[in-house]
Amino acid sequence: MLHVDSLLQLAHKQGADEVRLGTDRAPEMFAAGLSKRLAVPSTSDETLRDLLGDLVAKAVNAGLFDGKEFNALHEVPKVGIYRVAISARGDQGGFDVVFRAGATAPAPALSAAPAVLPPANEGSAAREALDTAGITRLLARALDLGASDLHLSAGEPPTIRVSGSLSRLMNENAVNVDALVLPLLDARAQERLQQGVSVDFALDVTSAMSLHGAGECATRVRGNAYRTAKGLAAAFRLLPPAAPSLDALTASTLLHELASLPNGLVVVCGPTGCGKSTTLAALARETVRRRSVMLLTLEDPIEYSLDGIEGARSLVRQRQIGRDVRDFATGLRDALREDPDVILVGEMRDAESISLALTAAETGHLVLTTLHSRSAASAIERIVDTYPEGRQSQIRAQLADSLRAVVSQRLVPCANREGRVLALEVLRMTASVANGLREGKISVVTSAMQSGKRDGMIVLEKFLAELVRKGEISASDAQAAANDRDALLNYQKNVS
Repeated sequence: MLHVDSLLQLAHKQGADEVRLGTDRAPEMFAAGLSKRLAVPSTSDETLRDLLGDLVAKAVNAGLFDGKEFNALHEVPKVGIYRVAISARGDQGGFDVVFRAGATAPAPALSAAPAVLPPANEGSAAREALDTAGITRLLARALDLGASDLHLSAGEPPTIRVSGSLSRLMNENAVNVDALVLPLLDARAQERLQQGVSVDFALDVTSAMSLHGAGECATRVRGNAYRTAKGLAAAFRLLPPAAPSLDALTASTLLHELASLPNGLVVVCGPTGCGKSTTLAALARETVRRRSVMLLTLEDPIEYSLDGIEGARSLVRQRQIGRDVRDFATGLRDALREDPDVILVGEMRDAESISLALTAAETGHLVLTTLHSRSAASAIERIVDTYPEGRQSQIRAQLADSLRAVVSQRLVPCANREGRVLALEVLRMTASVANGLREGKISVVTSAMQSGKRDGMIVLEKFLAELVRKGEISASDAQAAANDRDALLNYQKNVS
């Protein structure tokens, strides 16, 4: 949300449909061409740039001060879409801005994406011919508003998640989810839905013109369709088309060393929606960029493209579960015969896939994977508890030999509520941790992280306390993200 949005919301409440701003000029607002009172002082160049945020940067990049007027669309939460025109004053210096209400979002485009579980080649042309304008429009609106997720449910207006918070999509009525989602699925996937089984799929969405003036903007969408008591529902996760860099995710250097590991198991864990898949893709991207490796991925579905990374001397083979390979276990068995150096496993889901991932790590591969767990210690416990008691000592021994790191993470709202910051907990395998695992002493894990800064370790609460000290997140949000609030308070006292 830009700072100027507060001014536009004020103008909207007073019935204005146009707002004019300019360097060293007082803002003006108009309704049907008639001036309305707006008691706001003149805006300096610095103030005006602060109000407009990255709109100014985009205008300058588009040639604003070379005589080119910049035009874009901008959506204001709870108000609507404005058409924005920014023009330079030439020799006078400075620039002027006009916001006009009543614009509509442009029609988006959607490519027939790698489909759905599992894809059926026959009939694909017919599916592409179906009307997908409704869902692509909603996805493009969500993308342009900076949403991470779009939620649809029978008989309800669409809902988006921005910076972790849910809100209704403005000016949208209740939707027919069947009409929006079923055209995206093949016959087998639709049959699975009827049987009460949720279906994963992926799409590529392109907005013909970003509401924030970025021009054509593409994103990757991971979808999940499922049945509820009210009828069909769907959740869409909006992702950049290419994997981000580690530097783009976090200023912390704790993750960079993991991309250079020659072998072993690296687990990224955390609750749903904390960005595990994004961190995993960033680690894989850094590995491909930094080294000369053959990377094989097993994903359900493929989320980020890992091809075309600048300067890479590596090979990338991405396989989608249900389309390119039957399941994770089959893909992992195949992988051992396909000469990979690095294997990315989207998620360890059961005892069989965990066992095969451990075997791959033991036989000289670097295995990157995710697991649903709130902390590094609980991730290890969950892996061990997947097996019957008679096998648990064997699994602990395998983990002690092959586990290299566990990364637990949270996405915490920024202090200014614009975006989220990544908070990390990192466990590295040391001799004391390995001995503790073999003996079943999970408490050793937390103790090692508390005192293992030199080994690249940190507990979540200490990381959160440091973010609070820097003013990047609020104390209340840190408490909501912490596993141990008392420990967080102690760390806050020590770093304040």
